[in-house]
Order: sequence, then C-alpha cells, then structure tokens
Amino acid sequence: MKNKPIGPIGDHEIKQLKIFKTVAECEGFAAAEAKLNISRPSISNHIAALEARLNMKLCKRGRGGFSLTDEGAIVYEQTCQLLNQISKFRSAVNNLVGSPAGTLKIALTDSLATDQRCQLADIIRQFSAVAPSVKLHFDVEEMTEMENKILNNQIDIAIIPYHRKIYGIEYFHLFTDRHYLYCGEGHALFDLPEKEITREKLNQYDLVHAGLTPHMEVYKQFFDMKASAVSYFFEARIPLLLSGQYIGFLPEAYAQPYVESGQLKVIGKSIKSFPLGVAVISKVTAQPSLARDMFINIIKKTHELNEQTPPY
Repeated sequence: MKNKPIGPIGDHEIKQLKIFKTVAECEGFAAAEAKLNISRPSISNHIAALEARLNMKLCKRGRGGFSLTDEGAIVYEQTCQLLNQISKFRSAVNNLVGSPAGTLKIALTDSLATDQRCQLADIIRQFSAVAPSVKLHFDVEEMTEMENKILNNQIDIAIIPYHRKIYGIEYFHLFTDRHYLYCGEGHALFDLPEKEITREKLNQYDLVHAGLTPHMEVYKQFFDMKASAVSYFFEARIPLLLSGQYIGFLPEAYAQPYVESGQLKVIGKSIKSFPLGVAVISKVTAQPSLARDMFINIIKKTHELNEQTPPY
C-alpha cells in the first residue's frame, strides 16, 4: 500500500526538520545535544515524531554508529533547500518593508576575529544601532569553507585572508599582511645569526603549513620546503612553533607579541616572505538582503581611508 501524502507542513514540522538537519550535520544525537541545547531523549522524540509524520525511517542509530537512510539523505537535502527558501522569503519581505530583520550569517578566521585592524567591534556597534531586529550569527571557518558557503548561500558575509579571486564572489580589500617565517625558542635556528641562515638550511627543517593549495606567489615560498605538519588556523599553529620543533609562516602583526616576549623569532626575513590580502567577501548574485548590504556598507564606510590596493 502506498504511503499517504504528508499534507500541509506547519511550524511544528519545521521545528522537527531543523532538529533533524542538525542531527544529520552533527552525525549523531550526542553532538546534536550540545549544539541544540536540548536533551538527547527530547531530540529522539522529535526525530521519532518526524519519522512517524513522514511515515519513513530517516536515520539508523545503534552499535554500528549513526547514518542516514536513503530516504533520510533525500529528506535532509530537501530540508536544506526548504529552510534556505524560507530564509530567502523572510529577507525579501523584510526588504520590501525597509526594516532589516532575520539572521545575518557572518564567518571569519580566528586571527581576524580579534584583529583591531578589522574594527569589528565598532562595525557591530554601528550595525546594531540601525538594525536592532537582526540576529547576528558569527562563526570561525577555513577560507575554502567560507568561499563555498558564500557561493551556496549558507553564509552572507565572510572576512578572509585570500590569495585568489573566485568568479561569483565580490571582494572588498581591507588590508595586506606580510607573512614571515618564524621559529620558537629551543629550535636549532633560534640562536643562529641571521647571516648564517640560507634557503638551503631553512629547507632542512620541518615546516607547519596551512594545508591548502596557495597562490603561485605564495607557492614559490613553499615548494622546496619540508612540509611536515598541517595547521590552517594561526592560533593552532602557534603552539607548534613554540614547541621548538617546527618553523612556519605567520602574519607579522599576529606574531609580533610573541616576538617581543622572546618566544618566537623571525628567520630568513630577506629570503622567504609573502603578502596576503584580507578581504570582505559576499556573493555577487545573492538574493537581495537589506541587512547584508547595510553591514557591508558600514564596513566600507569604516575602512574608506584604508589602503585599498590588493597585493596581487
């Protein structure tokens, strides 16, 4: 016997679908419990009710671990599209009435979150004054993740260190960082005079790197080095360098406090370095969003006196 059509979907089902989406993305109830801030039995009840409502099994859970059923994978994909369309509808209607509301999703890397040059605190203060009804959702991501999420409409704005430009993404350059090579106290190169440090000597030591394919100008600094550890985020890279076991590139402004305290030392400054731009990005053809446009305009106004020339 064929299943009956599910009929109209109301707010209660939307809530259950949101919970199901989170469980699927967390790959299990335990991780979803922390993210949703509701108990595991409550999550289980919501999923069971949704499965009963749809008359199908959405996920498998047990000794073999968590996985979506074939039907669950399709429902997850359709849920993402549905929730995205609801968000677009809300934004479009808010644009019509001229009062920004809803949620503005912003992502950035760890080092930029507290970088005073971004002036984020002042920008958020200005935005909150003119758009008090907008909920801000901030996350920390890797550059490639942010680019993909911008293109897929999963986030509205990102602030990234960038070494390439992708079709479909609009870039507003904020500033340029100069990246130099550093090592920590205890490393063999730490006490070596700068004049004795050669390219060949640098290439002998273990390098911690970002783990992605860089711009050609950046790649020229890496291709002959001994890549041994991967750490995309600068904050996670610091303890590797402080251990005295690795050398690695850091933006000069970020490394400066550790240099001043004597924990890190710049090495081969005249041999290896590269510029890396920092930019605000958004999708060129994104659904009109008054909140997004207002936030970007505040950024541009705040940074209008900055040097706007990208490094490449």
